[in-house]
Amino acid sequence: MVRKIIAGFLIFATSALFGMSLDQLNTASKEELIEVKGIGAAKADAIIAERENGKFTSFDDFQRVKGIGEKAASNVKEHVK
Repeated sequence: MVRKIIAGFLIFATSALFGMSLDQLNTASKEELIEVKGIGAAKADAIIAERENGKFTSFDDFQRVKGIGEKAASNVKEHVK
């Protein structure tokens, strides 16, 4: 029983951390996006344009932005806190 409670807490804590990161990604201004390593003005514009089609719900979902592949999404995931 204790293991299930601990496992549930860890899952909740992890998803809350990723949710905060994705929330910032979904609301960041162009200037804030440019501060993230690997994102320049063109990618920031593409991210903002793609957000109009719907929020990013995962970092895999973030890859729907033109010019963002698996490596770039992983890099952003590490730098967005």
